[in-house]
Amino acid sequence: MHPKMPEGYSPRLYNEDLGPVKQTWNWYNIFAFWMSDVHSVGGYVFAASLFALGLASWQVLIALLVGIGFIQVIANLLAKPSQQAAVPYPVICRLAFGVFGANIPAVIRGLIAVAWYGVQTYLASSALIIVVLRFFPSMQHFAEVQFAGLSYLGWMGFLALWVVQAAVFWSGMNSIRRFIDWAGPVVYAVMFLLAGWIVWKAGWSNISFTLSEKSLSGWEAFGQVVMATALVVSYFSGPTLNFGDFSRYCVSMADVKRGNFWGLPVNFLAFSLVTVVIVSGTLPVFGEMLHDPIATVARIDNSVAVLLGAFAFVTATIGINIVANFVSPAFDFANCAPSKISWRAGGMIAAVASVFITPWNLFNNPEVIHYTLDVLAAFIGPLFGILLVDYYLVKKQQIDVDALFDDSPNGRYWYSHGFNPTAIQALVVATLIGLVFTFTPWFKPLANFAWFTGCFLGGGGYWLLARREMKAATPAMA
Repeated sequence: MHPKMPEGYSPRLYNEDLGPVKQTWNWYNIFAFWMSDVHSVGGYVFAASLFALGLASWQVLIALLVGIGFIQVIANLLAKPSQQAAVPYPVICRLAFGVFGANIPAVIRGLIAVAWYGVQTYLASSALIIVVLRFFPSMQHFAEVQFAGLSYLGWMGFLALWVVQAAVFWSGMNSIRRFIDWAGPVVYAVMFLLAGWIVWKAGWSNISFTLSEKSLSGWEAFGQVVMATALVVSYFSGPTLNFGDFSRYCVSMADVKRGNFWGLPVNFLAFSLVTVVIVSGTLPVFGEMLHDPIATVARIDNSVAVLLGAFAFVTATIGINIVANFVSPAFDFANCAPSKISWRAGGMIAAVASVFITPWNLFNNPEVIHYTLDVLAAFIGPLFGILLVDYYLVKKQQIDVDALFDDSPNGRYWYSHGFNPTAIQALVVATLIGLVFTFTPWFKPLANFAWFTGCFLGGGGYWLLARREMKAATPAMA
């Protein structure tokens, strides 16, 4: 039995998943969200890569702190409208883009999540196969026959994780909250045990906080610090954009900010330091530097330790995939047709689509990955700028929650046939400029800062256009 629709709400804009919810989450739930987002095979490899740029350890720490501090500020700013109205990211987008125009930023974020969902599932399944082959070497022949670019064993691992993630997601947001509440601490426990074992075997004198053979100094080092800072911001830009999907459940902004503090600067710094200790120690212990945590635990001469480590890191990747790449498209695609697509249906659309893009072929082509990330940044950066400028400068932090679900021409967020031409124009112009930066060799240095240029151009362009509209409307109203 479907709950009664609130009076004045349109079925083209409302279902129970998109409407205001009861707020019960506290700061620990937000902290656990960020732990799940950071603690993954991808997060492990990313953190280690920052220490391989040829910088001194203190320079890497500066880049980490500046980058993650910037993300913390942006996360707090983007969390507020969703926490205030208790609605998810695509519904908040109706403020700036219009009740139907909000589908544009929603679909952009949803498609990004589909791509990353597939890649993260593939990474976790690839690492899991290493452990499977250790215990069942007879399955090696399944790794030598391929279909659609992936071995039969690869398909088994990918589909197994695909089903597990879908099962956790299908059980609902309360189950997801309970899952991420324990997943993060479990990964930390395993990582500290692994780091302790590595240090014991290698000796503290053989642990280095620089994973690169080259050493940079002067302006070259400064440039890499700036680059590392930009990489941190870009890495977290996806889950930060739709952070409102989770802050909507929080009882207060004080809880959100406290959770962001522990989950972002404190958690990411601790995770990065433990990661570099483990990666650095693999060289003296195993004779080669291993950047994959599951490949590392697979080398341990203890079957229980291998199983525990593999379970922890696979659990971690399931966590990040659900919070960053499953929940987001679930709301985003449901927003396109609320009366036909539920939150669960939206998530399953994303999960099925992630198989058809064959993420292993995408990931195994570095050039494709590079351009894909830069193109996505060109789209995602302007959305940050437009949403922040609209809520804080244009709307003055005022939200008419009922109007977010009103599709009548007199509705506050109707604009022009449900679309706000000002926001769409600012998005298109900023995105096109970002794509020029990405594909023009002369602008290649700027491509790595696509998020920043996009955010500035999108927000600045929207502010100028909105001010012009407000000035033009003032005499007309008079």
